[in-house]
Amino acid sequence: MAEHAPRRLALTVAPEQAGKTVDTLLRRGLGLSGTLIRHVKWLEDGILLDGVRVHTDRRAAAGQLLSVRVSDDVRRSGIVSAPGALDIVYEDADLLVLNKAPGVPCHPGPGHFDDTLGNFLLYYYDQSGECADYHPVHRLDRGTSGLMVVAKHPHAQERLKRALHTNAFRRGYLAVCQGVPVPAEGVVDAPIGPVPGSLMARRIDPAGQSARTRYQVLCAAHGRALVRLELDTGRTHQIRVHMASLGCPLTGDFLYGTEERALISRPALHSARLSLRHPITGAALSWQLPLPEDMKRLLE
Repeated sequence: MAEHAPRRLALTVAPEQAGKTVDTLLRRGLGLSGTLIRHVKWLEDGILLDGVRVHTDRRAAAGQLLSVRVSDDVRRSGIVSAPGALDIVYEDADLLVLNKAPGVPCHPGPGHFDDTLGNFLLYYYDQSGECADYHPVHRLDRGTSGLMVVAKHPHAQERLKRALHTNAFRRGYLAVCQGVPVPAEGVVDAPIGPVPGSLMARRIDPAGQSARTRYQVLCAAHGRALVRLELDTGRTHQIRVHMASLGCPLTGDFLYGTEERALISRPALHSARLSLRHPITGAALSWQLPLPEDMKRLLE
């Protein structure tokens, strides 16, 4: 498979930008961070002015074309490439939106060396000739299904991460919980911290990090409720901890409720809605996925 050309961003120097340094144009014109500039300036094809490599202190003239490489030159993550199923909802030169299957970890860790989204995505890049490493913008718990954004280069990752939990990046979830929350609509505003002695579990903790979850009951059946949720913060296990604090843990949640593998093999949580501003173009994008079958069955 032929390798794709590295992703580059370009700027034609406007008359009012004439005389400014390349460094200034990269920061103010293209929005690059100092960290990225310091890295790419050492690459042969890192920063070009009219196709010629230049130093960042070079002053540009009106009409010149400044371009910068933003795609990875080497993979630094240490993640191995391994084949696996990917459900790609959207893809362009800067990002992908994936529909993550339940049971698939986002990142390698103990017991999961080559069976994660990171492994599968690097294999996909290898097969398609993409110059990219693994740059997740956010993560989903292993058992959670649904929409997840992965950037194709550090610049897009950085800009998208800065937008998390603002109106420029919103995530909506669907969950099935045990019992019906009262009131049927509200906000859980309760800090979350680690459970002492546990590597995984979290709890409501006045000394923990601030955490805020908005919820709305959509329907109820069989002593369970389908709840729509939106996060104003992104703490580990936030939805699971907050729902449990209402006395309504997610169905199948082995950590904060009761494992019920006869009903569902995971905590019943699905990343169903996602909207964001594109990190390069600024275009408004949005996606929506239906409730998965294993969660539907809990309400039938």
